[in-house]
Amino acid sequence: MASSLTCAGVIWAFLSFLCAAASCVGFFMPYWLLGSQLEKSVSFGTFRRCSYPVRDESRQITVMVEQCGRYASFQAIPSAEWRICTVVTGLGCGLLLLVALTALMGCCVSELISRTVGRVAGGIQFLGG
Repeated sequence: MASSLTCAGVIWAFLSFLCAAASCVGFFMPYWLLGSQLEKSVSFGTFRRCSYPVRDESRQITVMVEQCGRYASFQAIPSAEWRICTVVTGLGCGLLLLVALTALMGCCVSELISRTVGRVAGGIQFLGG
């Protein structure tokens, strides 16, 4: 198995993959904010939420839905700031994952990653982070 990476490059590739995986898991989990509402534990992230209030029109009361789910549409995300956060964090995770997978391929394929490509990948990781 030929590699285009030095020993430091291999370590960078594996650490990049671990960091990208942790970022993606953090992005998809709904535990960014924890609290309570109507005496129930609630949590939500940029596009997922757990235990959220819903208006029951038949009984004219607000009830808590005790399950996790994503918002029905992009516009259902509570605020413009959360929508921006969803887009920016999603793009960052995508960039980090792209660089990490490319770096891992560089561990297996010779002459895939040059010094210039490594520097550009580092810049992309900086932007993604």
